[in-house]
Amino acid sequence: MASVNKRYDFVMFFDVKDGNPNGDPDAGNLPRIDAETGMGLVTDVCLKRKVRNYVQIVKSGAEGYDVFVKSKELSGEDTVLNKAIRLGYEELGIDLKSEKTISGEKREKSGKAQGDEVKKGRELMCKKFFDIRTFGAVLSTGANAGQVRGPIQMAFARSLEPIVALEHAITVCAARMEEKSYEEQVGIQGRKFTVPYGLYRTHGFVSAHLAEQTKFKFEDLELFWKALQDMFDHDHSAARGLMSTRQIVVFEHETALGNKPAHELFERVTWKRTTDGPSRDYTDYDILLDNKKIDKTERLKFVKVS
Repeated sequence: MASVNKRYDFVMFFDVKDGNPNGDPDAGNLPRIDAETGMGLVTDVCLKRKVRNYVQIVKSGAEGYDVFVKSKELSGEDTVLNKAIRLGYEELGIDLKSEKTISGEKREKSGKAQGDEVKKGRELMCKKFFDIRTFGAVLSTGANAGQVRGPIQMAFARSLEPIVALEHAITVCAARMEEKSYEEQVGIQGRKFTVPYGLYRTHGFVSAHLAEQTKFKFEDLELFWKALQDMFDHDHSAARGLMSTRQIVVFEHETALGNKPAHELFERVTWKRTTDGPSRDYTDYDILLDNKKIDKTERLKFVKVS
């Protein structure tokens, strides 16, 4: 497989209609918001979760494309990260309970890798798990496979304009428990929060140097671009409403170091409103590259940087 030998920086726009794109558990699951500006927020962790779920679905555990941080909703199994690390060493045939390491050194703690063992363990985990060689991972717990810094990093997404969080009462019309009366169990039972509409923007970075360390290949990068485009189509739920990837602009550098600073490239991508009043649809916006409107049918646009 071909190696990733160039740097990439990208801008991604996605929207939500009548849904909660990323609830804040510290605020009763209200949509995340910048308290000073009213702009909506979606964390990088939330977006990476959707990429992981997409790969977990489309690759279905194919060799080299397993997912380390699995979603129990999709796998139906508990995710125990230390177990996966331990099983990796068993696959390598390294006995972490032996008194000496594979290099002949005295083992400091039974069941925990050290020295060259950690390097081998880290390499295997990168080879087996797509999300480790893509986003990196902390593998120093349990059996210890060190730490991996992934070649792809993403920033928080922020809405283009302030959002409004609407509160909806949820009513129940069917009782569950036989020991309680019907009247006690029906009626208003909770609240649901939604954003009527919000168009969000996030930024991401692909490092060729870190890709070489984790053996992140060009085929992996193509899968990542595909995941960004289609991940919301496999993540529908009553809480999230309608979410869609609208536009991705990828700046492809000529070299691994890159030709220009990322912020200069991101400043080339702007937007404008096409209507007045509250926005309720993607048609209310145009995305611009160098002040020229991008065709909305071209969801993934590559731009050469020289």
